[in-house]
Amino acid sequence: MVEAKVIVIEPSDLEANTLLALLRFLELEPLHVRDLGELRQSAQCNTPDCLAVIARRETVSALGAELVAQLRAMRQPLPVICISADGLPKIAESSSDLAWFQLETPVKQRRLSAVLTQAQNIRSGHPTQPGNHRFRPSGASKAMRAVHRLIEQVAPFDTNVLILGESGTGKEMVARHIHELSGRAAHPFVPVNCGAIPADLLESELFGHEKGAFTGALSTRLGRFEFAEGGTLFLDEIGDMSLQMQVKLLRVLQERSFERVGSNKTIRCNVRIIAATHRDLDAAIIAGRFREDLYYRLNVFPVQMPPLRERLDDLPVLIEHLVQRQGQGAGRAIQLDQAAMICLSRNRWPGNVRELANLLERLAILFPAQTISAADLPDRYRNATGVGWLGSETRIDARPAPILGPVQAAQESAAESGSRRETEFESELVSALEPAEQEAAPGLERATERESDSVVYEMLDTALPRGGIDLKDHMSAIEIGLIRKALEEADGTVAGAARLLRIRRTTLVEKLRKYRLSA
Repeated sequence: MVEAKVIVIEPSDLEANTLLALLRFLELEPLHVRDLGELRQSAQCNTPDCLAVIARRETVSALGAELVAQLRAMRQPLPVICISADGLPKIAESSSDLAWFQLETPVKQRRLSAVLTQAQNIRSGHPTQPGNHRFRPSGASKAMRAVHRLIEQVAPFDTNVLILGESGTGKEMVARHIHELSGRAAHPFVPVNCGAIPADLLESELFGHEKGAFTGALSTRLGRFEFAEGGTLFLDEIGDMSLQMQVKLLRVLQERSFERVGSNKTIRCNVRIIAATHRDLDAAIIAGRFREDLYYRLNVFPVQMPPLRERLDDLPVLIEHLVQRQGQGAGRAIQLDQAAMICLSRNRWPGNVRELANLLERLAILFPAQTISAADLPDRYRNATGVGWLGSETRIDARPAPILGPVQAAQESAAESGSRRETEFESELVSALEPAEQEAAPGLERATERESDSVVYEMLDTALPRGGIDLKDHMSAIEIGLIRKALEEADGTVAGAARLLRIRRTTLVEKLRKYRLSA
């Protein structure tokens, strides 16, 4: 860390002392101010060698817009490091021109050093960081706060990252944000869509080729690995990569070197790898479509992007951000009234944020600079039924209530709070009906439909064969049959079959391995 000054805004001297000591240990000069008045009066706080501002979340929330205005008035707006255990304050969303970082409590020296390094990258004026986070995913819901925390934790390191999530959830945005927070931000970010490039051309695209290496190779061409030297290579849709290319990529990840097509000269590379996919890689491994050793190489630090339907609390923020971005400089920024927002909050958004962005762009073309009402929305959004963040009485995924009273009460409570918790359907069907067993599994809900319950009761009414039955083998046979049926109905998709069986995807993967079944 270069020698620099760090402004600490903290009314309490006692609270500030520990932080000041940590900054001095990092060979930085802390400037302690107790309020905005002292910040304005201190000439030292407005010099080019100031690195960042550090304040607790409570202090930032209390100062609010006045703090943001003061930082914007400086010669160069400073990054804000917010000490918080519960994400960034709301004002961070409305002041995206400033760079915001979260520093978790209790403050650790290593984490503080990493965040200050990111702030230094911004102050150095890297091409991808003109003083703000251009690619920070919008949202302040619990799920997105967890994503932001993971991004900030992994960004300073060269660790391989695997971003998982449905199409349209913003996986490339996460990859770009990791890059812009990292020490590689001054170097290129090079994206490659592994699913859009034919398998026979992908090797040349990644590693380059020499003149005459194959028909049509009229000149030497650099590959994406060389273009990304010193920076980040983003391998999007890695789940669609052929097995032959997976082997070659694995070698590069292991040895950090490669050869161009048609050459035997080894080229060393210094590239960080971030991969992303919407595929179920666990199922692909079982089916033999994805190498397990490559999976473990890439999956050093996984980041799971939540679908939009599981973070509807972020809908207003996302709409505001997308409308602002689409309407900027075009004179066609739109607004949505309360009825339109209620309709959108009821939708399941299978296309996630990308679908929302496309809808808003369409509305901006049809109704430029107007207020959008529910009647202006397309039929599929106007007539959608669901439970949204505005407290609609209808539900997105209405299922028959379970028979058991305590379970029904728990589900209704969860539905009213908008929660979307996963459920478990145990292989032992008899014990699954016991209330005591249900109460002994905290955090799991029984969402079995009435039709499923009737099937179970019919099984219980079946007479035992003469001489008894091997219950373990019988239960295994039932479980295997149900798994096969679910996979068939889900077209071989493990995630879809897991939803039909009301179990976690990872649980189903383990059962597939146990019974040596394939998706």
